[in-house]
Amino acid sequence: MQEPEAARQVHAYDKLKENMEAVLPGLVKKLLKIHTVYSAEIPDSLQFTKEREPDLLKKVTDTEGNTFILHIEIQTSNETTNMPFRMAEYLIMLTRKYHLPVQQYVIYIQEQTLTMKGELQLENLHFNYELINLATVDYHLFLHAEKPEEKMLAMLANFGNDNPETVITQIATEVIQSARGELEKEQRKNQLRILAQLRSLVSKNIDIMESISSFFKEENDIFYRRGERKGAEGKSFEVVKNLLLGTKFTIAKIASLASVTEDFVEKVKKTLN
Repeated sequence: MQEPEAARQVHAYDKLKENMEAVLPGLVKKLLKIHTVYSAEIPDSLQFTKEREPDLLKKVTDTEGNTFILHIEIQTSNETTNMPFRMAEYLIMLTRKYHLPVQQYVIYIQEQTLTMKGELQLENLHFNYELINLATVDYHLFLHAEKPEEKMLAMLANFGNDNPETVITQIATEVIQSARGELEKEQRKNQLRILAQLRSLVSKNIDIMESISSFFKEENDIFYRRGERKGAEGKSFEVVKNLLLGTKFTIAKIASLASVTEDFVEKVKKTLN
């Protein structure tokens, strides 16, 4: 039985974390400026009195001979209150378990203004970590990568003064045309859809996605319909549904991205239960 489109998109979103394994070497070298000579897998589940599952966790040795735990969180929501506490918990748990220095990074992959803080100031504790807003990073850093998973990250970076339609078309063309076989092409198409949602292309730049419509199944795609557009409510329903299924955004955030009311988002959410 063919997997429903919504389920495929959720699967593609889940695969983004798996893709980070392929992306990690380039991400660490280019974005974090860490020159690694050796890295090893370590368990990504931490449990003492509570359990935490970091997004990416590696034991790394760099070119200067420093060995440390590299911890990266990929953040899609602008957590202005809880994130520093979460990162502090990770630091204590990782240090206690591995007895090594820990380098921590939070990579924010939303286009909206970043107000999250990269530090925690308490009376008896000063803690900080590096906070990187991917929307401020030059997209060329990822565009010429050999690995398609890394090239896709250009979708979330800063296009500068370059024409968004040209940039997105180039990214999609190179990512999809390098796929081996139809199954891999479909997987990459779904991943590009999810990245477009994270980039807010759904509500802001729908015409850009139409310019590369030949790469997508037009009869199923939320961005395009040949010869006709859905009604405004139907289109909003599809956008909201995919954001509910493919992200961890709040009701308020989804309502803002899709330009609908929170009541509308709640109604769509009930249909998915």
